[in-house]
Formats: sequence, structure tokens, C-alpha cells
Amino acid sequence: MLTLHGTGIGGGVVVGRAVVLETRLIDVPRYRVEFAQRAGEAARLARAVATVRTELETLGTHLPADAPVEAQALLQVHAMILDDPSLAPQATVAIESHGQNAEWAFASQAEHLAAQFEQFDDPYLRERGRDVTQVADRVLRVLSGSGRALRARALPGDVPLIFVAHDISPADMLQLKHAGGFAIDLGGTASHTAILARSMNVPAVVGLDRAGQMVRDDDWLVIDGDTGVLIVAPDTAVLEEYRHRMALGLLERKQLERLVHVPSATLDGVPIELLANIELPAEAAQSRDAGASGVGLFRTEFLFMNRRELPGEDEQYEAYREAVLGMAGGPVTIRTIDIGADKALDGDDDAHEPAASPNPALGQRAIRYSLAEPDVFLEQLRAILRAAEHGPVRLLIPMLAHGHEVDQTLRLIAQAREQLADRLRRPMPPVPVGGMIEVPAAALTAPFFARRLDFLSIGTNDLVQYTLAIDRADHAVSSLYDPFHPAVLQLVSQTIRAGERAGKPVSVCGEMAGDLEATRLLIGMGLRVFSMHPASLLRIKREILRCDAGRLRTRVSRLLAADDPARVQAGLDRLREA
Repeated sequence: MLTLHGTGIGGGVVVGRAVVLETRLIDVPRYRVEFAQRAGEAARLARAVATVRTELETLGTHLPADAPVEAQALLQVHAMILDDPSLAPQATVAIESHGQNAEWAFASQAEHLAAQFEQFDDPYLRERGRDVTQVADRVLRVLSGSGRALRARALPGDVPLIFVAHDISPADMLQLKHAGGFAIDLGGTASHTAILARSMNVPAVVGLDRAGQMVRDDDWLVIDGDTGVLIVAPDTAVLEEYRHRMALGLLERKQLERLVHVPSATLDGVPIELLANIELPAEAAQSRDAGASGVGLFRTEFLFMNRRELPGEDEQYEAYREAVLGMAGGPVTIRTIDIGADKALDGDDDAHEPAASPNPALGQRAIRYSLAEPDVFLEQLRAILRAAEHGPVRLLIPMLAHGHEVDQTLRLIAQAREQLADRLRRPMPPVPVGGMIEVPAAALTAPFFARRLDFLSIGTNDLVQYTLAIDRADHAVSSLYDPFHPAVLQLVSQTIRAGERAGKPVSVCGEMAGDLEATRLLIGMGLRVFSMHPASLLRIKREILRCDAGRLRTRVSRLLAADDPARVQAGLDRLREA
């Protein structure tokens, strides 16, 4: 028996048989192409790209009725990457001008583009490099004549199939029938593979590193998608234990489904608002069906990545409107762009783009980039304001740290409103403006931001990283990432109190909001708005229904007085028993 540890994506427990997928990149040949053959070599690359484009379009056209709502959007993301001007067009230049063969030219361009994403601190943006690699893999296999990357041997019977792979693209995942779970060497919680697995509601573990080498076809496997554990060849006792847990998990899932329409409130009658984090417009409707009363965080970065020309106002408006309509009257909180042009916006090197920061996490990103490029920012603001005509919209500003950033942002919002009123000859509806508290400076001065803005949203992922100086994607230090560190808890609590005193709502939109261990703690701090991935909503709601907010407030105040991590942990253990 062998136990491997990775990052759990959720979905509970599954016991099944392994199906090992052949998905690793092929060897890329490198040779010189003579001048007379270069046009033919460029045409060979164009045919390969066209073949992959047809594959993606066909897959999207024939998606089953029960496919996750994100499926079509993720296929479109891969199609956009395939058409990125820095891939095939630049590879064609390398073929025609330098005599590189098609495989080497395309692989080199893909590696260059993927490496740009690796420099980001944000896990979601960093994982987009995996998408580039996955798209490149499909093209390279067509060029090599080896056909599709995915080969899975069917197993008889009704035993759940657990697919094991070094890496796997969303497109390939959608072609696997009867998937009971996924064990994947690469990727993190923000990868599109993880997003799709979570939406399929099957147990999955990513970041396993060597599962593809350690597992053989037909091996019995256990996946615990909640704890991130993969057990290979478990003994009889372990098998029986997890089969029992699997049965309990199925029963729990049915019980949770009954809570979708149950009001979210504590035992002592305190209402708690449950919102969803989404990354694509189509996820809004799914979030509503899962029980979310609104969207607490709509990331807009997908519109800006992997393209030479920035999205125009109309394109952005259509995406934001789709999300607003999908929420059918529930509020949609749209966060302005949280990336910087120096890396993610892969355009020409014209004058408006800043030089690459040696540390992108501390460079010109998020609101800093938007304020440095007011024309780009105004386009996004106008698109958001127009979308607000179709339902309640809240505008969220990322990475605030300075008062002048608030002043400049509010002036630009007023300017965008005036521009639209002049152009459309009608006033724009009011839009609440909030700020993300994700750096210690903002948390320590939260009263200022609470006075100036309509609401606050705590991004615990970045707040933990900046407070503890930890890059959780760096395996050498990721074990030090601790959302329950006394310093982090103090900053979160101070921010919630600042909102209370100013009479402004405060939400938590980081992973802490969907962490069952943190639910009672946050309620005891006074948090009344949680925003999380839709898959976590019902479990958190069940925990809320079991809580007494008044009793928790007293206990949490004592816990927060401790600066010793051991005492804090003991206090957390007592909260779970309350």
C-alpha cells in the first residue's frame, strides 16, 4: 500500500480501479528546413492548428446535456490560446525566416508564452501556463502523426474508474466516460482541470508529482478529494473503511441537496449571506442553482489573457451582462482587472506597456495597472456600468493600499458614468464600489477604506501570502502557508470590525470562506457574508445552520487574544465542539 499526497479539489471519496492515461508531452525534434521547403513546412503547421481547432469545435458542439456549464467556456479558452498571435503566427515567422522545423518552432513559442505566466504570484494566473502547454501538446501530436494524446483502456463492470495522468486538459476530460475520479501529477486548485473536476463533482487530487509513474492500470485506488490523499493498492481493511466512507458521502450529498432552498441563518437567527466566486460568465447560473444568493467575486482576467488586442467595451459588456442575467436578480460583484500588462497581456511592446517587474507580485498590477492606463480602465468601467442596467452590480477594486488609489478610482468611475450618460442620453444606475483587502497595509487601515467605500471584501489568499511572506505555489515553503496564523486572524478580525463600525458590509472571498474549519471562527469574528466556489456552498450552509453566533462571538474574542499559535489551535479545536 502506498499513500501519495497532493491538493484536494473536493468531491468526497471514491474507491475504484486505475486507468492510466498517456498524456505526457512527446519528444520534439529539431532540425533545419531548407529555404525551398519552408513554405510547405509552414503549411504543415497551419494544417495541424486547423485540425486541433476543428477537434475543439466538434467537442463543444457535441457536449452532452449534463456536461458542466463551464465546459463550453473552457473549450473556448483553449481555442483562444490556439489563435494567440504569439503562437502559430510567430512560429511561422521562425519557420520562414530561420528555417526551424514546425514542431520546434511551435514548441518554442508555446514554452515562451507559458513561462510568462509562471512569473505571476496569483495562482489562477500562473495556472494559465498549463493551458498553453496543453494546447501545444495537442498541436505537437498532430504534427508528429501520433494522433490524440489520450488513450484510455475501458474496464468492464460498474467499478468506478479513476483516471491517472501526468497532466490532462479539460478537452480530454470531457471525452472520458464514467469518470469516478482524477489523480493528476501537475496543476493546482486554480487550474482549469481542477475547475472542471470540481464542477463535475467527482473526487480529484492534483499536484501529486509522481502518480503517473507509481500507478499501474487496474490498481485499486482510493481518492479522498477533501484531504488530497491518493492511496495505491490499499489493503482489505482500508478498502472497506473507504467504501463505507464513500457510501456515507453519497448519502451526505443527497442530504445537502435538500438545503439549497433553506434560508442561511445561525441557530440564534443571524442571517448569513452565501455568495459564489466565478471565473466565467456561464458559472453565474450554475451558482444560483447551487444555492448562492449572488456572486461575491467575478474575476474578469479571462477576457484579457492570451491576446494581442485588449477586449473592447462591447465585448466586456456582453460578458458582464451574461453573468448578471444568469444570476437572475441576485447581486453580481465584478472585480476590475487584477493583472498587469507587462506579462499577461501579450501584446506588442509599445510604449504603454511597463517594463517587466523583477517581482510581479509587488509590481504594477491590479489597481496600480488600471490607474496607470486610464483609457483601458475607463473601457472596463463603462462596460460594468452598462451591465448594471440588467441587474444589481457591485464594482470591486483589487489590491488597494493607498488613499489616493481610492480617490483616483472614484474620479474615473464618475468620468465613465458621465461619458455613458452623454453617449446613451440616459443616466446610469448607481453601482456600489468596494475594495479588496488583501495586503496588510489595507487591513491595518481598514477603517479608512470602510469610510470611503460602500463595502469591503477580504481576499484571504493574498492576505496570508503577503502577511507571512509565503508563496504557496513554492513547494519549499508552502507548508508555512497558514490562514490560521495569529497575525492573519488579527488582520481579518480588524477588517471585519472596521466594517461593523462604519456600517458597511464585509465579505471574505478567499479560500478561507469555503473552509469548514474557518466557518465558526469567521462567524464569531462577526462575518456575515461568505463568498466561495459553488461546490462548497451547501457544506458551509449546513455548518452555519448548526452555529450559535452569540456564543461564538464570546469564544472567538478569547481566541483572538492569544498570540501563541498553539493556543490559537487549541481555541479552534474548542470552537468546533461549540
